[in-house]
Amino acid sequence: MSNNNATSVPEAYPMNGGDGTYSYTKNSSYQKAAANVAKTLIDEAIAEKLDIEDFSSASSSAFRIADLGCSVGPNTFACVQNIIEAVKQKYGSQMPDFHVFFNDHAANDFNTLFASLPPERHYFAAGVPGSFHGRLFPEASLHFAHSSYATHWLSKLPEEVTNKNSPAWNKGKIYYTTSPDQVFNAFAAQFRTDMAIFLEARAKELAAGGMMVLIMQTIPDGIHQSRIPSGIMFDFLGSILMEIAKEGLISEEEVDSFNIPVYTTTPNEMAELVERNGSFSIVKMESTSPWLKVGHIVNNTEQRLARELRAGMEGVFKTHFGSDIVDQVFDRLNDKSGQLINQLESSHRQGTQLFLALKRK
Repeated sequence: MSNNNATSVPEAYPMNGGDGTYSYTKNSSYQKAAANVAKTLIDEAIAEKLDIEDFSSASSSAFRIADLGCSVGPNTFACVQNIIEAVKQKYGSQMPDFHVFFNDHAANDFNTLFASLPPERHYFAAGVPGSFHGRLFPEASLHFAHSSYATHWLSKLPEEVTNKNSPAWNKGKIYYTTSPDQVFNAFAAQFRTDMAIFLEARAKELAAGGMMVLIMQTIPDGIHQSRIPSGIMFDFLGSILMEIAKEGLISEEEVDSFNIPVYTTTPNEMAELVERNGSFSIVKMESTSPWLKVGHIVNNTEQRLARELRAGMEGVFKTHFGSDIVDQVFDRLNDKSGQLINQLESSHRQGTQLFLALKRK
């Protein structure tokens, strides 16, 4: 069956595959801590709101779970196991088989993902390549959808931020942290478009009574983007690129035509988007603070911080600048990590993660 919604292929910047020094597998402890912070909230949402009778009309006896933006593990396996245990805790022996779908862009390293599947898992596993900015599954076929630290990636970069004739041209910067309002508005508009498509697709795919949990980076009300850790880190990477440009290794035009396609939403914005979609009720929405629990990233070795950033961001840099400049960027980041750590120490870390549990009406 073809996906009629897939009119264009969204941009894909997968996390670093394999299990090498700069792999996401070995350098994703922040994402692990973020998922751990959310575990209790997921347990509570399932215990209080999941109703197995809602799934009695499903087309088979399997309880279907999708992890959207799964990357290469091991965090996805831990998240899936937590969900399964919470469902079993509520329903015990009444539960059918579990069928888990691991989704990410086709460029994701699915080989590494499946080579590291837990051997003692109690579920059937399948890979689903494709963008979650569109349909991925048959109608009403899922019972639980989960996505952690993936929906902040935009399906594409807003065209106007790299157009020198646009008032939203983001000259000399690679993110909207300290840019004019026009730049921020362009990013925000793209996110709202993407999230509307995302929610519409999931509304079709989830069975009535099905649940979806989104774990996303967020910005608290009244806090400027330049004060939260992600904004600080992206600005720091931008300053390194401009330094390389001033040395003539790349042109400033190459920097001007590059922006990181990521957006940090607010709780109010997400609530409005869910309400506008109309297919979900908000079961639980809570801001949490994983940065308060991952001091080892900020306070541990400077090399560790550089590796964590490289594992997650190398793909988007390599696509635009090539491998040689990627090495330059992250080697310099490694050398300057002490400066970045000092800036992160004074960042606003409270309430920078959003836990959102939705139930399909």
